[in-house]
This record gives sequence, C-alpha cells and structure tokens, in this order.
Amino acid sequence: MNASAPPPKRKLLVATTSLAGCFGCHMSFLDIDERILDLVELVDFDRSPITDIKHCSPNCDLGIIEGGVCNAENVHVLHEFRKNCKILIAMGACAINGGLPAQRNSLDIRDILAAVYAQPGRGVHIPNDPEIPLLLNEVHPLHEVVKIDYFLPGCPPSGDAIWKFLTDLLAGRTPTLGHGLIHYD
Repeated sequence: MNASAPPPKRKLLVATTSLAGCFGCHMSFLDIDERILDLVELVDFDRSPITDIKHCSPNCDLGIIEGGVCNAENVHVLHEFRKNCKILIAMGACAINGGLPAQRNSLDIRDILAAVYAQPGRGVHIPNDPEIPLLLNEVHPLHEVVKIDYFLPGCPPSGDAIWKFLTDLLAGRTPTLGHGLIHYD
C-alpha cells in the first residue's frame, strides 16, 4: 500500500423503511436501475427491504422514510429512526403530507373499523390482538411526529429524482430538484 495514498473514504450507513403508504417510493428507489451499483460503492444499507434487517442501527448517517404515521408501531419506528439517523428524509407525498392514507382523517376511526369488520348476520367483530398495532385516530405526516431534515416530494418521486437527491447529499450539496424531476402519478 502506498504510504502517501489517502485512506479509503468511509461508506455512509443508510436505513430505509415504509410506514403507511403503498411502497411505491421504494419501488421508485429501485428505478435508479444500474446506478444502484454506483450507490453501493458509496453507502452500506442497514435496515431496508434490501437487507431485511428489522431495526435501525445506531449511528446511521441517513434515514429515508416513506409513508405516513397511522399506528403505534409507525410512531415507534419513526422515533427509532430519528434517534439513530443523523439525517432523516421524508420521501413521497404520504410521508410529507399524509397522502392517500390521510383521506381517512375526516372519518371516525370507530366507524371505519365497524365497516371493515362487519360480518353479515354476525355483527361487528373488531380484532383485539396485541400483535395488531393500535391505530391512531388520524394519519400524520412525519414532521408532525419528529424533526425531518429533508423532504423529497412526489407520488412517488421518480428514480431520477431520488438519484439526484441522494447524489447531491452524498456530495455535500443541498439537494435541489429542477423542473421535470418532481411529479405526482
């Protein structure tokens, strides 16, 4: 090894998760296509659908969260990410403003559960199992629960927008998305 060569740059540790949403933002993340090979040269994935790690490790550099907050488990995961990630990104409309899941906010949660669990001729039998996360009365955007450092809009954001956003961050620049990179399908 050459003594004058700089030490190799440390890879950033990235964690991702999906809360109340459709998983479309993670699908768009995969739409960066072959650029994911360039990305894995710069980052290591911690908790994510790619690794199937269930908890966010301490000292993550970057946390990316899609989806709104609709239940007690979402609140727990979001607090875990905020505690363990230096930078937290809300990705997509559901994370930023509640998105489609927040359309239930104008309805009473008891009425929703009664309609969902109505059994013809048997009444309403709402499950009461500790394995089922307790629903919140409303769906909340992430920033109403924890501090968010960056917002990546779109429904979902395109693979190109995600790539531009991440490469700006990794290069130490404030992410900017020009015309054509933000859309809502």
